[in-house]
Amino acid sequence: MYKKIFFSFLLLSFSIIIFSFKSKTTYAYQIALLKYNGGGDWYANLETSLPNLIKFCNDNLKTAINPEQAIADAGSIEIFNYPFIHMTGHGNVIFSNQEAENLRNYLLAGGFLHISDNYGMDNFIRIQLKKIFPELDLIELPFSHPIYHQKYDFPKGLPKIHEHDKKAPQGFGLIYKGKLICFYDFECDLGDGWESQEIHNDSQEARNNALKMGANIISYAFMNFEKK
Repeated sequence: MYKKIFFSFLLLSFSIIIFSFKSKTTYAYQIALLKYNGGGDWYANLETSLPNLIKFCNDNLKTAINPEQAIADAGSIEIFNYPFIHMTGHGNVIFSNQEAENLRNYLLAGGFLHISDNYGMDNFIRIQLKKIFPELDLIELPFSHPIYHQKYDFPKGLPKIHEHDKKAPQGFGLIYKGKLICFYDFECDLGDGWESQEIHNDSQEARNNALKMGANIISYAFMNFEKK
């Protein structure tokens, strides 16, 4: 009973966020970078990546996101304060049983997780996602999926930002009861593309494409809260 009440409170909170988003009020809310254990560098793009995406969304989508990103520990109840959580890194990821349960509850309550492989995370994150949702498999999303067709149109799916293994970029998702709750970009590196130009010396075109795709993910995640 208490769990149902808790989830109802969370869903109400998310509804308030969406109302603020749609009515373009000055209501300030935050999105967060996920902090995790295992030795991987969760902080890889800490300084400019998510802040640049937030500014881009506020300027171009007219969102009201707090320009200061939050840091959300995987096992903390504080993750429920944030409708959108971004995760990145190059190496190992380990979720404890408690952290996996916490992330599962967060996603089932209406939260959204975006994972951007910064090169070297793939083998680890797939195992950990199975710990969160043992009943679900990551599936590659078709190019027709709405996440690629929000304000910005990406008819061929994810843009290629960094070379990595020189493979085509892929967008994977976890879908629960017909709803995309986690989006994972692989061989793409959107998070690096959001960083300030001087950090990776990416072209303006690559950075713009990364920011536009990031804005699509934010837009898709926010709009889908309405369906809860």
